[in-house]
Amino acid sequence: MVNNARKPFGYEPIIKRENLKKGAKRKREEVGDWKQALLNVWRLVDEQRGLLITVLVLVFASSGLTLLGPFLIGKTIDNFIIPMKTDGLAMQIGLLLSIYAGTSLTMYFQNFWMVGIAQNTVYKLRSGLFNHLQKLPVSFFDKRQHGELMSRMTNDIENISQTLNSSFIQVFSSILTLGGTLAVMLYLSPLLTVLTMTIVPVMFIAMRWITRRTGILFKEQQRAIGELNGMIEETMSGQRIVKAFSQEERMKEEFAAKSDRLKKTGFWALTYSGFIPKVMNMLNNAAFAIVAGVGGLLALRGDGIVTIGTIVVFAEYARQFTRPLNDLANQFNTVLSAIAGAERVFSIMEEDVERDAAEANGEIQLKGDVEFRNVSFGYAPETDGYTVENVSLHVKAGETAALLGATGAGKTTLVQLIARFYEVDAGTILIDGIPIDELPRATLRSQTAFVLQDPFLFESTVRENIRYGKLDATDEEIEEAAKKANAHEFISRLEEGYDTLLTADGSEISQGQKQLLSIARAFVADPVLLLLDEATSSIDTVTELEIQAALEKLMTGRTSFVIAHRLNTVKKADTIYVMDQGKLIESGSQSDLIAQKGMYYTMLQQSKL
Repeated sequence: MVNNARKPFGYEPIIKRENLKKGAKRKREEVGDWKQALLNVWRLVDEQRGLLITVLVLVFASSGLTLLGPFLIGKTIDNFIIPMKTDGLAMQIGLLLSIYAGTSLTMYFQNFWMVGIAQNTVYKLRSGLFNHLQKLPVSFFDKRQHGELMSRMTNDIENISQTLNSSFIQVFSSILTLGGTLAVMLYLSPLLTVLTMTIVPVMFIAMRWITRRTGILFKEQQRAIGELNGMIEETMSGQRIVKAFSQEERMKEEFAAKSDRLKKTGFWALTYSGFIPKVMNMLNNAAFAIVAGVGGLLALRGDGIVTIGTIVVFAEYARQFTRPLNDLANQFNTVLSAIAGAERVFSIMEEDVERDAAEANGEIQLKGDVEFRNVSFGYAPETDGYTVENVSLHVKAGETAALLGATGAGKTTLVQLIARFYEVDAGTILIDGIPIDELPRATLRSQTAFVLQDPFLFESTVRENIRYGKLDATDEEIEEAAKKANAHEFISRLEEGYDTLLTADGSEISQGQKQLLSIARAFVADPVLLLLDEATSSIDTVTELEIQAALEKLMTGRTSFVIAHRLNTVKKADTIYVMDQGKLIESGSQSDLIAQKGMYYTMLQQSKL
């Protein structure tokens, strides 16, 4: 049973002494460095130095005018109201109105220009992060939830945007107001100033107690948001699998657990940060009571050291002194959240990108001769060993190589190594006699095309999905590619033909038709190297024949690597390579492998083909 006396609203307290220690340790171990993150954001802001200086000048001016207003009010009380003097009062009031109008005007322009600075900065940051993501290796995305990365692109950057829009000016203005208010208070009455300052240590202790907890909580909140977004994106992408295996209830439970964690973290973050205005309001009232009580006693003495106008002005300054502290405390939470987001953003931007060798030649026209020399590779070789081990093979330009083996034998890994999605751990891959790490990735991939088991379509027209293989392809080239891929006929039957808009999952067309579009995309790319990974495994027999005919046309004159479970798709290959547990155990033509009566022969007998 929940003890609501200790767990308000049933929320389980998550900030305990041991959690504070863990939080402090986590801060030190965080992938991002908050100081470096702030410096990186500042560098982006500093690119608009001229406009930023203008904003800071306006902040300085508005802070000065804010301080001048109460001072003139005090003078008006002492010089005009109490002695009931009207001569010059209208001019004094006009001066006050001008000051407040000037304050409003400077604040308007500083906010207007700061919004522009913030939006330009966030635009550069968002663009920089997206561009950096395009340069990261495939291995980076293998280890990250896509939804969590999306959270960094959206939620974290939005937090930075909000902080730059509002907090930057407010923090600077509060610091100026604090300094100016303290100076004027000392000028008016050192004694009252000292008495007012007695609340500062109490304020400092209270803020330290609160911010120690909110700092950890806001980091946890950002992390929980990222995990929840990752789970949502994963579930939406795999919705068919969820339904196929009747896992809806389990996904609901997992979502509820992650959502509950975010709810609890958010509850305590807002609860603790909500103490700030209440504490500040209490201290504001305490300061006002001190000024009113002590100031009133001093004014009653009638020695002129403290006047009624001085008390009024001092009370306002005392409130003005604590208001910036209140603003700073409130903004502290916003800044903490933004810093947590900035750390997460810049931790991605610090990841190593794909790099080409300095001597890489980008003007090479490949022929397609591919050779593996004692190649070994593992996704986590230190713990899981090699996925492919000591593989050597040679496929001459224009030949077709078939890769066979059970699931997990390393076939897909081999073709991904050819495209340099991963770097080999040992050995060498050569293309046209050139070590693959000396070829620019852009050169290699521009002359390579993939046809995968699950073709990916973009949310765009049929025409643009085919054009993705060659962005400058003409409409005539696209239609010609579709005809070669046996896709033109079904495309013509679509309501809008080549201009039919497809959704991201291509639900408007069949799996086989999606594969034909993928083949058309490869045709328009006109590659030298063709990598076919189970291109017909999820297709019905009738459609497979149509796709097989298109693939045979596509492979003509190109170096092709074909991965397949169905043996009838690889019989015509120049060389068949049989893999088992990451090792190449057999190779040769079909007749050679049958004569060997090894693993291929066994597979052939089992398939009864």
